[in-house]
Amino acid sequence: MIGRIKGRVWKFGDNVDTDVMTSGKYLNLPMDEIKKHAFEEVRPEFARQINPGDIILAGRNFGCGSSRETAPAALKALGLGAVVAESFARIFYRNSIAIGLPAIICPGVASLGNDGDEAEISLADRKVTNYTTGKILDFQAFPDEMLKVLECGGIEPLLKQMKTD
Repeated sequence: MIGRIKGRVWKFGDNVDTDVMTSGKYLNLPMDEIKKHAFEEVRPEFARQINPGDIILAGRNFGCGSSRETAPAALKALGLGAVVAESFARIFYRNSIAIGLPAIICPGVASLGNDGDEAEISLADRKVTNYTTGKILDFQAFPDEMLKVLECGGIEPLLKQMKTD
């Protein structure tokens, strides 16, 4: 079970496009290479400095642009714990949940913190806590089916688990 996700905050604004998450010039490479270039053009330090469990806090329409599946896949491959945003582009949201990357819709999260703050997400309590500022926000619960997908690490692991049960 995912339960709690704890890490440093990476703050992004509104309308973060999938093309800046994974540039088209790297899409023919294996994921181990693609992930090294995540956000290269807007945050060149991101792929080198991210730690497992780190959290992206963002504004509205995170994951807009093309429907490339590599965008959430590269973030997950880097060890990102979750993306918490005011809203998501529909396809990015769907792709994130499908691969087991928590994409959490949380009104007001754009003002919750800044780069480098320490934060924690509790999926069970539906809270995002910024330990640096002391601010806490509630978010809407995932439907049970989506939570089960996230807890299994994505649809593919869930289907494998269902096949063995």
